[in-house]
Formats: sequence, C-alpha cells, structure tokens
Amino acid sequence: MTKQIPFRKDIVGSFLRPEALKEARASFEKGRISAEELREVEDREIRRLVEKEKASGLHDFTDGEFRRSFWHLDFLAALTGCEHVAAKAWSVHFEGKQPKATTFRITGKLDFPEDHPFLSHFRFLKSLEDENHVAKMTIPSPSMLHLMTCVREENPRLPDIYEGREETLFQDIISTYRKAVKAFYDEGCRYLQFDDTSWGEFCSREKADAYKARGIDLEHIKRKYVEVLNEILKEKPADMTITMHICRGNFRSTWFSSGGYEPVAEVLFSSCLVDGFFLEYDSDRAGDFKPLRFINGQKVVLGLITSKTAALENPDDLKARIREASAYVPLENLCLSPQCGFASTEEGNILTEEEQWAKIRLVCQTAEEIWPDA
Repeated sequence: MTKQIPFRKDIVGSFLRPEALKEARASFEKGRISAEELREVEDREIRRLVEKEKASGLHDFTDGEFRRSFWHLDFLAALTGCEHVAAKAWSVHFEGKQPKATTFRITGKLDFPEDHPFLSHFRFLKSLEDENHVAKMTIPSPSMLHLMTCVREENPRLPDIYEGREETLFQDIISTYRKAVKAFYDEGCRYLQFDDTSWGEFCSREKADAYKARGIDLEHIKRKYVEVLNEILKEKPADMTITMHICRGNFRSTWFSSGGYEPVAEVLFSSCLVDGFFLEYDSDRAGDFKPLRFINGQKVVLGLITSKTAALENPDDLKARIREASAYVPLENLCLSPQCGFASTEEGNILTEEEQWAKIRLVCQTAEEIWPDA
C-alpha cells in the first residue's frame, strides 16, 4: 500500500467535528470534564471517523484533526521555543468571517520535543491501521514557522538568538523538522503531509505587492523556503512519503488569497523534493493547469472537488479536467482529492456531515472510473 502514496483517491486531512466532540471540548474548557474524559471522547469519535473513511473506499485515513483547534497553531505552539499568544486580529484577512484572534511566537531556541503531543496523537491513529489502510499524519509546513513570525508579522519580535540572524533561524527550523520527521517515522508513520499556505499567498499579486511595499524580498523567501524543505527532505527515509498541500485559506468556507500557481511554479514545482503536491483547483481563483509544466517527477493530487460548499461537482466535468491536466503531468502521476480539508479549524466549513461524505464518495467513484488500480 505504501508504494502507492499518494493514492489515486486521497484526502487532505480535516473533517467536520461531530457534535459530541464539540460539546466535550466546550465542557473541558469550562472545567466540567477532565483532560482524560475529553481524550476518551476524542478516541471514540476518531475511531468512528476512521471506520467511515475506510468504508468510503479510501486507502488512507486521518484522525480528522479532531484533537486540534487549528490545523497549524496547535503543532507550532507545542515546539520548544514557541508559545501560544493572544493577538489583536488574525494574521490574514479572510473573505467573510474571521478566525479567533490568536497566534504563536518564537521565544527561544527552536527544537522538537520528545513529548510533542502530536506524537501520541499519531500513536493512537497508527493503532487503527490494517493491511489495506494507511494512517496519514498532517502537520504544518516548516515554511509556516517562518511565515507567521517573520513575514506576515509587520513588526517581528524574535529572541536575541535569532534577531538579525536569518541563517541561524533557518538552520534551527531545519533541525527541528528533521527531528520531527524522524520522530514520526520511529512511531511508524509512512505518510506525512506538510500543510502550507505560504505558497498560496505568494500566488496572489495583491499580497505580493503588499509584501514588496514593506521591503520584503519574496523571491529570496521563496528560494529559502525550498532550500529549507529540501534540507529536511534529504534525511527522509526511503520508505516514507512526504507530500505538501498548498492552500489559499479555508475557514468557514472562505479564503484569504487568489491567483494561479505561475508566480511560484518554477521555483517550487521544479525544485522541491516532496513526493507529491496536493493542489487546489476547485475554482477560478487557482488559475489554469499550465504551471504544472514545471512539475519534476512529483505526483500531483488535483483538488478539483471543493470542501467549501455542498453542491456536488459533475463527474464528467471532473474527468475532463483531469484529462486537461494530463497534458502537463502524465495521467499515471495524477490523483484526485478534495481541494482542502473540511475543517481547517474546529468551527468547520458550512456544510453537513452527510454532504461532506458525499464529497468523499465522489472522489472515490470518480477516481475508480479513471484509474483501474484506484
């Protein structure tokens, strides 16, 4: 199974939180139940989710990110040298409702702790594997660690060890993520995904112009992010697959950036050593397939099915778009998935659980009709 990763029919990661889980988290925050009681509810709901993922026809499964509030902050704030902090506003502006104003900051030397909570999260998920289904772990890309603290932040506040020392910071990000990759591998993880919204931002002319006006050299940042990723990936074990999911924002069915992949395609697609890219292609905001001409042997998982709205895409239209993409990437290197998860934050997108599963069934049915080995 692991040799087929990413799969012809795949998923990004997050799923809508069931009501029982939402109620338990609210009760925990109010001090009405213990951490152990919350974990029991999480375990139960994750087991139920995984059963549904397997029954839907998927070959891989995630925990739906059920133990997180945010797709990225929970992981990043738990790194050594980082802490969760309040904020006046979310770090980017969404086209609609805004997420809770919170973020993280770097307070000391970065490292990956041996007791990072996501390791126990994966340990539980790994226990649900069988010979036909692989556990997939999702974590924020190393790019996010730098983007949120040094690029989005108009007045970066770094500890003395990193102030004015960009190379030192990047080297410690590399070291931290190398440890993370090894730690997940040692727990049995063979399918790891880096989730990354930096490249989605860099696709936006509006955001690029705004960064340029602040004196930020985006071309330099793009090259450094690929260098950092490649230094981490050089030590990836041969039997481990690491993919990258690129997103333009996904909160309550909204987004924060638009623009095709052309501004990042050459530096990212032709050079980054990930095994595959999960790419948003569910709307005109993502542009056309022409930037895929820079793909350099990686698999491409086409996110043609939106996770933002309930309306089901036409299977014939999906097949036509996959054929169109195959002009740039061989059909055998293409796969299909939703464009993003269904709940990048615990609030979730604006659709029902049944509508969510209808999307997953559409992914599986369409892939099975295109690829006989799906």
